[in-house]
Amino acid sequence: MGDFLPGRPNTWGMRKGTGDGPHMMFVGHTDTVHVRGWAEHWAEKHQESPFAAPLINDEIWGRGACDLKGGICASIAALRLLDKAGVRLSGDVSFAFIGDEESGEPGTGVSAGAKDLVERIKTGQIEEPDFAVYVEPTKLDVYTAQIGFFIADITVTGRSAYFGTPEDGVDAIKAAHAILTVLWEHEAELTGGPTHDLVGSSGLLVTEITGGGYIAVPGTCKISLIRKLRPEEHLNDAVSQFEAALAQASLHESISVSVHYPAGRDHPCGGSPVEIEPDHPAALLLSECIKNTHATGGALGGAPYWSETPFLVNTLNCPSIYCAPGDISVAHTFEERISVDDYLAAVRAFALFLARYCGIQNEPKSMGGSR
Repeated sequence: MGDFLPGRPNTWGMRKGTGDGPHMMFVGHTDTVHVRGWAEHWAEKHQESPFAAPLINDEIWGRGACDLKGGICASIAALRLLDKAGVRLSGDVSFAFIGDEESGEPGTGVSAGAKDLVERIKTGQIEEPDFAVYVEPTKLDVYTAQIGFFIADITVTGRSAYFGTPEDGVDAIKAAHAILTVLWEHEAELTGGPTHDLVGSSGLLVTEITGGGYIAVPGTCKISLIRKLRPEEHLNDAVSQFEAALAQASLHESISVSVHYPAGRDHPCGGSPVEIEPDHPAALLLSECIKNTHATGGALGGAPYWSETPFLVNTLNCPSIYCAPGDISVAHTFEERISVDDYLAAVRAFALFLARYCGIQNEPKSMGGSR
């Protein structure tokens, strides 16, 4: 265990194998989004406490149940299942559970935990894995690609003036309208452009507009947006394209525009897209193990979200995928929960994958049926 920021620890550990098999690492984030409003939403219901984990209709409810305590627990339970079955792995299995993946709170969400993990691996404090599974919820599908992103906060500054003498002012909202027009044209170019087989097209979404004055010409207006990148794109190029589009807006000479990128991750402006070969042998093996142990899951796909495998793939050149039980669509909501059946399926699939990927040194006891 070691702090990546004061009072905020990463946790890691390793089970050494008995031979010279490959090293497999499970990675997951330990932080969750906030629970504001949860207790009020579920007042006097079994779900009232966001961290009590009540079992309701064979589902475990609570903040972080799928995002991503289910994946973390399934990875640990998989090794315990192998122990119970008497399986001795040839290769090494390690775990790295890190903080600061989630954003939205002041001073958080810059992947400080992932940066610390990578630095410890680069300096030899933690052994470098040959393959990694990041346990973001995927409904037990195997994601070999993910989108990239950047967030841009645009501040448009004009000059306020009394409403009766508007000629003395410079309207920031009118300027924002011109900016929005060019941004939506840029969005159309992106969505109508090239697509990626697993994550689709690039995109741009304006997420918030605020501005105005008190019975006056509005002197400021703020626009926030998020830009989606395909794996073929680089963040530097995407930012340059966005800023070039922004410069096309026809604005009054007294209007000033500033841009801030608040969500730097592995790049100062955001998070890089990433992919490994969709037919990577370890990804295909995990897919097969899931299909061998559960009626659903195991499909190869791409993540419509951003998480931290770029630190592993791009910085360490470690092939990495996302795979875990749980449905990302209920993460961050009052409906967050995970199916017990899917959780147990993940335990079986991860255990089978470890046995096949790391290799075994002995004949195991029976681990029960395949489903």
